[in-house]
Amino acid sequence: MLELAIGIILGGCALGAGMAMIAGIGPGIGEGNAVAKACEAIGRQPESQGAVTTTMLMGCAIAETTGLYALVIAILLIFLAPGRFVDILMNAIA
Repeated sequence: MLELAIGIILGGCALGAGMAMIAGIGPGIGEGNAVAKACEAIGRQPESQGAVTTTMLMGCAIAETTGLYALVIAILLIFLAPGRFVDILMNAIA
């Protein structure tokens, strides 16, 4: 019975980590679109290259934080959460 509960905890943490990493798809698509539109804007008005590039880089940096947050959550779910949840389970049983 205890092994089953621990297995469910480990499986839930792994599933949650995998789902968190799906969030890495969004920043990749968003940054690709931002760079494509910036290249189009620079192609139409080359004199605005400095302003467009600065704005694009700021937007890409902000979009990338979503992927980094997802990575941190996934790492926590893989390495930290299972031990904590098993400790909570053991304290509840004792």
